Amino acid sequence: MSQFIFKDEDEQEPAKDSVVSRKKWRILVIDDDDSVHQVTKLVLANADIENRPIEITSVYSSEEAKTILEKDDSFCMAFVDVVMETDHAGLELVEWIRKDLKNQAIRLVLRTGQAGTAPEAKVIREFDINDYKEKTDFTSGKMITTVYASIRAYRDIMTIQRSLDAFKQLIKATHDLLKIDQFKPFASAALNHLLTLMDVESSALYIARSQVDFELERSDMIIACTGKYFSASTSLESSDIAREVKNIITQVFQSKEHFFGPECFVGYYETGSDVASVLYIEFEDDAEHFRANLAELYASNVALILEKITKQHEVERTQKELLYVVSESIEARSKETGAHVRRVAHICERLSIKLKLPASFIEAIRLAAPLHDLGKIAVPERILHKPGKLDSEEWEVMKKHAEVGGELLAKSNASISKLGSRLARYHHENWDGSGYPEGLSEENIPIEARIMALADVFDALGSKRCYKEKWNNEQIKQFLIEEKGKKFDPTMIDVFIESFDEFVEIRALFPDDEG
Repeated sequence: MSQFIFKDEDEQEPAKDSVVSRKKWRILVIDDDDSVHQVTKLVLANADIENRPIEITSVYSSEEAKTILEKDDSFCMAFVDVVMETDHAGLELVEWIRKDLKNQAIRLVLRTGQAGTAPEAKVIREFDINDYKEKTDFTSGKMITTVYASIRAYRDIMTIQRSLDAFKQLIKATHDLLKIDQFKPFASAALNHLLTLMDVESSALYIARSQVDFELERSDMIIACTGKYFSASTSLESSDIAREVKNIITQVFQSKEHFFGPECFVGYYETGSDVASVLYIEFEDDAEHFRANLAELYASNVALILEKITKQHEVERTQKELLYVVSESIEARSKETGAHVRRVAHICERLSIKLKLPASFIEAIRLAAPLHDLGKIAVPERILHKPGKLDSEEWEVMKKHAEVGGELLAKSNASISKLGSRLARYHHENWDGSGYPEGLSEENIPIEARIMALADVFDALGSKRCYKEKWNNEQIKQFLIEEKGKKFDPTMIDVFIESFDEFVEIRALFPDDEG
């Protein structure tokens, strides 16, 4: 028979709040007496704590509890009976939760109808529980008080844990902060940390940046995002974010004022003479405890950092585009497609990855590859455009482009230019020493030049030129195999042939304009 008997009380049950959140506090009741479950549900039926109702899950043995807890860690607290399958089943379960499951967040309240089997002083001292109640002395009011205290303790523990996790993400992102392509992960980690500090972890937040350049053109860019508004796109307009949200952001940019509605907060911040930022926070719970001052702090500090990184990113992007423009201009002068320089850049990058070369080298060769034929700027057009075979005198002039390109790039002290100089100068050297301009052989040829040689020939053979027709893939593959150890590095040929279809796909991504 149940010993769960409530004493009479004079105090009224606390009034229920009118606002009910979509989230719930989940409580696990572990007891082999069904009446205990019924009474617990009855007492807590109308409890509403911080705008969240309570959801009770009932289990009737410690083994059943273990099965649930192993799969589900969302319970904020558990009432645990001491005596179930054995006289100490509840105590053993508590020890398992803390030591084996390593769940330190869940609040554990021990209840017993047989205090003699588990003396309070001994249990409190030896077991990691949060409260101890004898069923005969556990009134409905005390139960509600215990639940309030346990849930609030759980809430605070989870807030600290989320803040710690977010801070770890922020530190991890900061490690790569100076890498231009890492500014979005850094920003998103910072936003996650902000949400945690504001205790709105279930909300969604992102920053959009509007910049007006010297041509008065505006661009809206997603700098950071989290929650349900996570977007792989950096463009606000092309992202899959809902149109109504985009409209709100646009309106805030136009009005230049904060907007605070029942479901969202949108802050407007100017971080420069030509730059403005918007923070959009959508509330999935009530907005009562939202702290706009923290959002202000974020915008006035992190957004400034992001602005500096973004400007650096813009300079880097412009430099890369200029490399392509110069390279494509040289190709156009040769009456060859500008897509060639983009293809060889990606082919060099992919081959370098296959060869397991350092990431810094892979990035450098991708940027430098488009300039491999820079020296052709010094070759007369009558030679570049000649449809037939060059005579010996013309060929000697053509071969000079390798030295010219190498010398032009060698004038810069930048590491990428130095790599580009070696690449341009030596990409016509052959593995067997029969190439030009210096007749280098084997590993005396810089590895970037060996990679470029293979990428250049592979792509040139697959394109129509003024002096030849386009080859098919089988012809190209056979030629590469035949030139293994002669023109090309044998190891690179093996790697290239093994992934031949991947390199063919790169050609398809950047097709020639043969119209």
